Amino acid sequence: MALNRYRLRHLVSKGNRAARLTEGLLNKTDRLLGVMLLGNAFVNAAAATLASVITVRLVGDGEFALTLATLSVTLAILVFSEVTPKVVGAAYAEPIALSASYVVVPLLRLVYPIVWFVNLFVQSLLWLTRLKPKNNGEAQPLSMEELRTLVLEGAHYIPAKHQTILLNLFGLEDITVDDVMTPRHQIEAIDIDDPIDEIRSRLATSHHTMQPVYSNQLDEIVGVLHVRKVLHQAHSAELTVETLKEIMRPPYFVPAGTPLLTQLQNFQESQRRVGLVVDEYGELQGLVTVDDILEEIVGEFSGRALTHARHIHRESDGVVLVEGGCSLRELNRKLKLHFRIDGPKTINGRILEHLEDIPEPGTSVKIDGYPIEIVQTQDRMVKMVRIQFTSVQ
Repeated sequence: MALNRYRLRHLVSKGNRAARLTEGLLNKTDRLLGVMLLGNAFVNAAAATLASVITVRLVGDGEFALTLATLSVTLAILVFSEVTPKVVGAAYAEPIALSASYVVVPLLRLVYPIVWFVNLFVQSLLWLTRLKPKNNGEAQPLSMEELRTLVLEGAHYIPAKHQTILLNLFGLEDITVDDVMTPRHQIEAIDIDDPIDEIRSRLATSHHTMQPVYSNQLDEIVGVLHVRKVLHQAHSAELTVETLKEIMRPPYFVPAGTPLLTQLQNFQESQRRVGLVVDEYGELQGLVTVDDILEEIVGEFSGRALTHARHIHRESDGVVLVEGGCSLRELNRKLKLHFRIDGPKTINGRILEHLEDIPEPGTSVKIDGYPIEIVQTQDRMVKMVRIQFTSVQ
């Protein structure tokens, strides 16, 4: 009963005959317990009878002799028939169970009529008491948290990188596109109404392969442009607004609050790589890509790490300058910090929530154990902060 069901299923899938026999026994728990307890009861009764006979013949049938025989048999049964076998069985469940299956299976076939007769009374009693025990041979389903615990406990057998990826996968349902998207004010986009020379310049200096295209204002997205498709035309007179409109794809919008795992599936089904996150009013909130989701699973790619490094500027060991629009998840991931992420998404939002006011430059505050100094504010937001993370309590 102490055998790991998942390990047993793995051995069965590998074609292990002993594992197949053991699984068959566990799938019929009533029969397995019947034959095991039948043998156990027979041995215990035989031992008691044998001890009584030996005591009477050697010592006599006095009360003291029978009491001594009873205590001796009880001690022997406890040590050799109950406690020791169960402790050994629990410690070496797999080898003992697999080996014993070769004996138990034919023994069950031999005494099956007796087991069936005993179980007939057992099933009748269960029916009268309205009890419906579950089949213990079935492996119980595990929740996400239980799976997470298994992965954490398997640290000695799973490479650290693989363990991190698995743990990140479990967390995808709890993370939404709002947590990983590029905020609205950081989106690189092209205004289709700009002069063609300015559009050509933007394409030539773009940091990303996919560029949203809007008309007049950022909320009026008209398409998404793959920069590589027009890169060879960007330096020539062939590039026109009509050419851009022919090449760009229709925009793909994503509702705010969509779980990452759901969005990853949506990207796969729609064969898209870029989504524009909008709120319930249809206003643009940010931009999310397949790369953003993959980074949550496997970590940052080297190219993107260089791109996002502009949000964090290291001053000295344990002290960094951070732009207010930098996300808390990015800070936690890059600097191994532990800011709470169940509220505002950026360091600016976290500070404003904590202070409930727009702070003045030079103001210092301690949030989640990290001393933070406000370096610059602009347009009712914190523009730059200094974080010290070596003196966390």
